[in-house]
Amino acid sequence: MTIRDELPYPSGWFWLARSRELAPGTVLTRRFMGDDIVLYRTRDGRPRAVDPYCPHLGAHLGAGGTVHGQNLVCPFHHFAFAPDGTCVATPDGPPPRARLRHHTLRERNGFVLVWYAPEGAPPTWEVPATAQAGVVPTAAWSTQVRTYAQEIIENSLDYRHLPVLHHVTVRELDPPTPEGPLLHTRLRLGPDRPAALKQRIQADHSLLMAGLGCLRVELPLPSLGLISYLWAMHTPSGPRRTHMLVATACADLRKRDAASASLPRRALHRAFARAMLTTAVSKVRQDLTIWNAKRYEPRPRLAASDETIGLFRHWARQFYPSP
Repeated sequence: MTIRDELPYPSGWFWLARSRELAPGTVLTRRFMGDDIVLYRTRDGRPRAVDPYCPHLGAHLGAGGTVHGQNLVCPFHHFAFAPDGTCVATPDGPPPRARLRHHTLRERNGFVLVWYAPEGAPPTWEVPATAQAGVVPTAAWSTQVRTYAQEIIENSLDYRHLPVLHHVTVRELDPPTPEGPLLHTRLRLGPDRPAALKQRIQADHSLLMAGLGCLRVELPLPSLGLISYLWAMHTPSGPRRTHMLVATACADLRKRDAASASLPRRALHRAFARAMLTTAVSKVRQDLTIWNAKRYEPRPRLAASDETIGLFRHWARQFYPSP
């Protein structure tokens, strides 16, 4: 592959942690677009994402940094930085005129998301939350993948590989519909069984892609009175490297607030989410064998039934610098 065929980092929202990982007073380091980024949460619960190095003498704030009240404190000389990034205190004198660079951050459905755009451009869109309030993942699994975020999320619209690799039948109920940085579609999936087995379990999945970093799948199960949610989150961690998270949740179908479920129902929800995660991860592991060995084809020779891939590639262009 030539240099011009390599994909640059895309703009958009990308997950860096689950909300439950970032308790008040916690400091985390994450790889993001080839660099470190430090996450912390103030004692009153405000999450922040900052560049990793103290502007005083360059200590890494994620390597021993602490949160005192609302301030992030450097481990090297105990310079303290306020939630807006301003240096507000030192142990032995007035603070210098110094500031940490902040990254725009959001929390959605139990995920900490950070915005990326070339030249630091501000956000131009938001990741939609679920219509049902209080939905957060209760089961999760993550891995590093040697490919681009685009390659992973594109997989959802590669219908031809589903029966071949995953032994799953697919029927498109609603075609992929772009709405700016969002893309919606609805599929009916079921096991690819021999014709002799008449009974076939099929389920209607609603897919929402929010940029190249977030895929959300909703699966209503009316016969059980449940709805399951699956998130596949893809964060570029370095050149042709992606940190992937698969997370699941379950809720009562007809409740507007998932947090209002009784304790026995919550236990059922957690068990169902774990089962859904196990099934999803088994499919992802099959994909990993392909992703970790394939190359990106910038000009794929598409077959007649690959229209969805062509549509996806056209939609994905908006997240990269021109040309």
